[in-house]
Amino acid sequence: MLSQRSKYALRAMTMLAARAPGELVLAGDIARQRKVPRKFLELILLDLRKHGLLHAKRGKNGGYCLARPAKKITFGEIVRITDGPLAPLACASLTAYRKCDDCEDEKSCIIRKIMRSVRDASSAILDRSTLADAVKT
Repeated sequence: MLSQRSKYALRAMTMLAARAPGELVLAGDIARQRKVPRKFLELILLDLRKHGLLHAKRGKNGGYCLARPAKKITFGEIVRITDGPLAPLACASLTAYRKCDDCEDEKSCIIRKIMRSVRDASSAILDRSTLADAVKT
């Protein structure tokens, strides 16, 4: 399930993607227009900036803008930054794999196989869906 953190991140990023490249938007304006708690949004924006998705400028004429073109930022990248791996179980994850403590035979575990399929399907959709796609719809 998508966390509230990811939903807010996607709301903010789609708003910025709809703006002209390099156009700065204040965190307060994003929070107000996208109905996101400002303090929570500021933490999310900081995280997205640290991961190279946003540029930030302080001061009177400051704000946030996308660090890359909207067609180069996927929903999958945003969700992984805000929520972590897409797999519903650690044993089905590509990036955060961890064997289940109670698993007797991982190779034949049907739960792992199904959860891996869920992860793969989610990844396929999220990794091909860009911010540019979202704002043109």
